[in-house]
Amino acid sequence: MMISLRHTVATLGIVGLFLLFGPSRAIAADGPVTAPSTSSIEQALTQLTSEDESIRDAAIRVLISQGDAGLVPRLEGIRASASRSIRQAIKPLMDLLKNRAKLASPDSDARRSAATDLGSSGNPSAIPWLDAAKVNESNKWVRYTMEESSALIKLASDDPSTKLAAAEKLGELRSGNAVPALKALVEAGAVAEATEQQKVLAKVAEAAIDRIETWGDWANAIETIFRGISLSSILLIMSLGLAIVFGLMGVINMAHGELMMVGAYATFVTQQCFTAWFPPDVFDWYFPVALPVAFLAAAGSGFLLEATVIRFLYGRPLETMLATWGVSLVLMQAARVYFGDLTAVVAPGPLRGGAQVLVGVYLPYNRIFIIALSIVCVLGIYFALFKSNLGLRVRAVTQNRNMSACLGIPTRKVDSYTFAFGSGLAGIAGWVLTMVGNVDPGLGQNYIVDAFMVVVTGGVGKLAGTIVASLGIGGLNKLIEPGLGAVYGKVFILVMVILFLQWRPSGLFAMKGRDAD
Repeated sequence: MMISLRHTVATLGIVGLFLLFGPSRAIAADGPVTAPSTSSIEQALTQLTSEDESIRDAAIRVLISQGDAGLVPRLEGIRASASRSIRQAIKPLMDLLKNRAKLASPDSDARRSAATDLGSSGNPSAIPWLDAAKVNESNKWVRYTMEESSALIKLASDDPSTKLAAAEKLGELRSGNAVPALKALVEAGAVAEATEQQKVLAKVAEAAIDRIETWGDWANAIETIFRGISLSSILLIMSLGLAIVFGLMGVINMAHGELMMVGAYATFVTQQCFTAWFPPDVFDWYFPVALPVAFLAAAGSGFLLEATVIRFLYGRPLETMLATWGVSLVLMQAARVYFGDLTAVVAPGPLRGGAQVLVGVYLPYNRIFIIALSIVCVLGIYFALFKSNLGLRVRAVTQNRNMSACLGIPTRKVDSYTFAFGSGLAGIAGWVLTMVGNVDPGLGQNYIVDAFMVVVTGGVGKLAGTIVASLGIGGLNKLIEPGLGAVYGKVFILVMVILFLQWRPSGLFAMKGRDAD
């Protein structure tokens, strides 16, 4: 009995020792056999420096399929000490990994840029990345770019059916970026040695090109119309103040362009003050602050000009024109001495870039803002002239100055305040012109002739005529500019305006009845 008990205890002890140490020893023994000493990524990183191109290409394929953007710092370290051929091989790999990571960026612009870069790389490995990212993409135009980039890569495939489907897809997308590759397919199918598959592919590519080019013509037409409206809005803003002054007092103010220049430089000075005295995170606020500054600076200059020069020359249009031309030369030279020949205003963040509304149609934010501003200015002037007591007095003086004076209206004050208001509108024009060009002493001279053409074509003192004339001259300018060029286009418009005034000397909306006095 004692022997049996000892035998049982010994057996249990052996089993316990086996259970305690056996598995761990077995795992430790099996570990070096089943797990490699380095991972496949580590091995590929090592093989990147190989001088054997086939080994290096195989390593790059492994890193593309299994790696991510976290490898970029290590790749940069390898590239820093590698030969020129190896650096050239690693650079596209780094770009692919970076762009793959950017496809998941919260910034839509970064995602779209990454999709564009992947499409231009031509690497077939990017196709599944783009297709996967497209599924969860919420932005319409980022998703469009992903589809376009994927189709562009497939168009270079060796599989004819894949190329055929890609050509059809690019035609549906109206992709202007695909035209060179599609033309190459058309040329390949036109040679005598072309196979039947190449000929079929050439027909599909030709149909896609026709579709793309037809849409391109429509896109160009839409953008031309938008540019015409944008230029018309600029001309309208510049001409409003001139039309009020010219219509009320009959003053030909050749310094109106320089009053616009005053508004532009007031905007520049406001920007410099924000740069010097305010933190960077509020820099963009300089632009709305510069609006009243530009208006008041130009209005004050106009008030001073009327008080010192123009009030002594009423009823003498030739002397007024010569005097204001001399003032314009003085203002230009003063700006050149103080500010130099060229300064620039940085556009605020919200007005940079543009919006894509259709395929190939981009509308800049600053131009959209100018169009909206011109509408606001027209509405503001309408209510000021036709819905206020001051506007009633201005219209009374415009229609019959002597009768207005007999009724107790202070015509001198009306003249002074109206000239200052028209000058302030010129300052607003200068404020907004900083968004479309540099600020220089000759800023006003670039637009004053067009502004006068708008005023005389529309009809002196007529708000509706100024609006219609600005739309006509601005739109016509952009329509004929592609064919004749900018210089000959302006000459053509000037000739047309002269011929029109020979037919209708009073403009589109001539004064009638009592207004004609």
